Amino acid sequence: MKLRTGAMVAGTVAFALVLAACSSKSATPGTNASSGTSGVSGFNAASKGIVNPSTHKGGVLKLAQSADFDSLDPARTYYAYGWNFTRFYNRTLVSSTPAPGKDSLKLTNDLAASQDISSDGLTYTYKLKSGVKFEDGTAITSKDIKYGIERIFATDVISGGPTYLLDFLDEGQKYKGPYKDTDPNKLGLKSITTPDDTTIVFKLAQPFGDFPYLLAMPGAGPVPRLKDTGAKYGSHPVASGPYKFESYQPGKSLTLVRNENWDPATDTVRKAYPDKIQVTSGLDPDELDSELMDGTQFVDIAQVGVQATAQAKILLNPDLKKNADEPLTGFTRYFSISTVVPPLNNIDCRKAVQYATDKVALQTARGGKDAGGDVAPSMIPPSVAGYDANLTPFTGTAGTPDITKAKAALAACGQPNGFKTVIAGTNKGKGPKVSEALQQALAKVGIQATIDSTDASLYYSTTIGSPANVHKKGYGLMQAGWGADFPTGYGYLDVLVDGRKIQAAGNSNYGEVNLPEINDAIDKAKVETDPTKAAADWAAIDKLAMDTASFLPFVFDKALNYRNPKATNVYVDSYYGMVDFQALGVAG
Repeated sequence: MKLRTGAMVAGTVAFALVLAACSSKSATPGTNASSGTSGVSGFNAASKGIVNPSTHKGGVLKLAQSADFDSLDPARTYYAYGWNFTRFYNRTLVSSTPAPGKDSLKLTNDLAASQDISSDGLTYTYKLKSGVKFEDGTAITSKDIKYGIERIFATDVISGGPTYLLDFLDEGQKYKGPYKDTDPNKLGLKSITTPDDTTIVFKLAQPFGDFPYLLAMPGAGPVPRLKDTGAKYGSHPVASGPYKFESYQPGKSLTLVRNENWDPATDTVRKAYPDKIQVTSGLDPDELDSELMDGTQFVDIAQVGVQATAQAKILLNPDLKKNADEPLTGFTRYFSISTVVPPLNNIDCRKAVQYATDKVALQTARGGKDAGGDVAPSMIPPSVAGYDANLTPFTGTAGTPDITKAKAALAACGQPNGFKTVIAGTNKGKGPKVSEALQQALAKVGIQATIDSTDASLYYSTTIGSPANVHKKGYGLMQAGWGADFPTGYGYLDVLVDGRKIQAAGNSNYGEVNLPEINDAIDKAKVETDPTKAAADWAAIDKLAMDTASFLPFVFDKALNYRNPKATNVYVDSYYGMVDFQALGVAG
């Protein structure tokens, strides 16, 4: 999916590994004159602590991007940075913790004052804080939160965002959302009740230990029914957070100003230091990098890394490098290997691809260790509960090809001289170079791969997201990237490996893996409420998936991003795998 991104805390083993991975580069402690608090400085410092900590309020925070938001409607956005950005103006019952690194993976109360979970794991009850208001001064009630969630069910109007809550709250009702609701108050979803204005109760059909993470998604925020403009709501969402919309020109600019009806006493997540947030969209990528380095802009809001020209300048110039970070984004870059398209429907042919692949060459094509990522031996990344450092099949953590084993696998699959197949990839960015690197490695054992590069806009939805198109085009290998919707095994791996979720369009299980042992293991794991046991369950599912030889992970993604030295309170949180926007300030 497009985000970096259960139970309340991910596994401690994964946390330790994240910290160990981040400690490989130097960052030096320092002191900020404005606040007197200790901070860190230097290359990759924001991955380890807070750069330029400060309590100074005021100024204009300037953010920029080369594209535009997919949507500013909290229920429709599905970009990682979109979820991160909505926290300026949208609050939810719970939120990721505003803290660097692993501590962000814990959930904390936002609009909620308390949470109670029944002993059977089927009922979640939240009490709201007092004094929380929308931008017009009206009180935020439990009914506003219920209505906001009900909007997600109107998939014919509110499209594009995650739909997990439909899976767990519809329960056979076939609710069509508030726009077709016959209830006079448009609150007809039966699995959510609001006994009073400060209480909201969720009833589940079966236990799901990750449920609170679904309530941290921006689409679970409150929406006042009388100000809901349906599909147009993203042009001016009604603010529940510290900032409200002043102006918005899609594809060009967005300005947020202070919401005078936001009470900081009710909000332990946001500090709201800047007076104004200005976003510039649609910049040429190289121009954006230049404006970052000359101080015009503060942060690239997309957080996917600077372009090749800027990479070279930053990594070779110590004065620039000290203002750059290379965090693990939480994405795994991989090739999905078809289990259906011949001859890769034979597991030994898939193993031949695994052993022949040069992951170091793929890493180099992505930008090298600094801007591309760490060699990945398995699918679940280090920031997600369920990551297992001991899961190192095929070419392991070294990632160098094993030609002898590749040729043995070819003989075992009846193709001793190799075979022909097609690599699917995008025609922009790093995609073509990655496909070429794989093509060259496979050729050394006789596997002749033709590259079919297509437009990125339709790539995931249609090119490889349609099994019929995959079969028609003969795609044996499909380049992909995946990050967790929330940092648990279910939030990361479920739709990639659950054979029951293979779809005719918009499919994410590109290799069409459908094995009873994996499906059964998922059913067991998703009802486990103990986070340690759940993490172990998902680690086992990751192993089962790797045993199919249909997943070829090659890097745990990194992005080389530049931060303006005038930005304060800069840190990377592991929840989003990027700078926490709402924490940023402007030096006085």
